[in-house]
Amino acid sequence: MEAFDVNSPEWTKSATHALQFCCPRCGSSSMEAQRVWLNRRSPVYTEGHRRKFQEFYHCQCGCAWWAWSDQRPPSDLYKGDRPPLDN
Repeated sequence: MEAFDVNSPEWTKSATHALQFCCPRCGSSSMEAQRVWLNRRSPVYTEGHRRKFQEFYHCQCGCAWWAWSDQRPPSDLYKGDRPPLDN
C-alpha cells in the first residue's frame, strides 16, 4: 500500500474534499477504501499548535476523496479506559 509514500499517487490528483469523513459519492467509510495516501509533507498547524494532515482515499466506487486527519471519527478499536503501557 502506498499510504506512506513520499510522492502522491496519480489517483489523488482528482480527489475532492469530503465534508463528512466518508466517500461523497456512495457514503462508504474510510475503512472500506481500496487505497489510502497520507500527505505527511504538508501538515497544517491548528490554533492549538497541533498538526493535521490531508488523508486521501480511493473508494471502491472509483471516487477519490480527502479529508483532514482531525475530522476522522473516533475508532472503535481505541479503549480510552485502559491504563497506559509501561515503557
